[in-house]
Amino acid sequence: MEAFRRLLPVPGTDGLTAAELAEAVPGSVPDGRPFVLLNMIATADGRATIAGRTAPIANRADYELFHALRARVDAVMVGAETIRVEGYGPMPQLAVVVTRSCDLPVDRGLFAAEGNRVVVVTPSRDRELPPCAAQVSYLREGDMAAALRRLGEEHGVRAIDCEGGPGLNATLVPAGLVDELHLVIAPKLAGGRDPLTILRGDGLDPPLDLVLLSLHEAGGYLFARYGAGLR
Repeated sequence: MEAFRRLLPVPGTDGLTAAELAEAVPGSVPDGRPFVLLNMIATADGRATIAGRTAPIANRADYELFHALRARVDAVMVGAETIRVEGYGPMPQLAVVVTRSCDLPVDRGLFAAEGNRVVVVTPSRDRELPPCAAQVSYLREGDMAAALRRLGEEHGVRAIDCEGGPGLNATLVPAGLVDELHLVIAPKLAGGRDPLTILRGDGLDPPLDLVLLSLHEAGGYLFARYGAGLR
């Protein structure tokens, strides 16, 4: 089990476990929708993936905090492309998959795990997935603010851990639908042309200011928690 050393707001030598660090989540629940945490990792030069995957960036501490944050929420939200690439698997929380096309793999990963409960958020009025092992329902909504509100009303969701990808992030952040950003900064330089960052698409004008709530370190990785400026 990894220990997280506090750097900010007050430096401390006593290490926290991932579960203790995750206790800050969720923050205050906004009126009319669930609390939304955006949980991402990037290299020191800003890459969100290496060879298309996040695994080459992560370390053991990130893995532990990743699962500790999931344990603090009612639902895990993810975009279609992330499901296609990362697959996922058994999940005790409600899984929320955002997709325009409903073109998703049902023979492996998230949809192939019996017992998984998945809500597919899509603007499509008629597309559906083939039969699969997971229990699937549909929230046919093209507006993410309305979709979040309905997740609260219809599924009892009070807090969501959004794990990207960058396309979904670029929909939520400019719309003011993210309450906190938990960003892991890996001590790696990857380089490459046109790297994928944690936000894809048009630039934010003006750039969005973040407020640093806390900063911890484990294994040379930095674990930053930002908030307030996202609202």
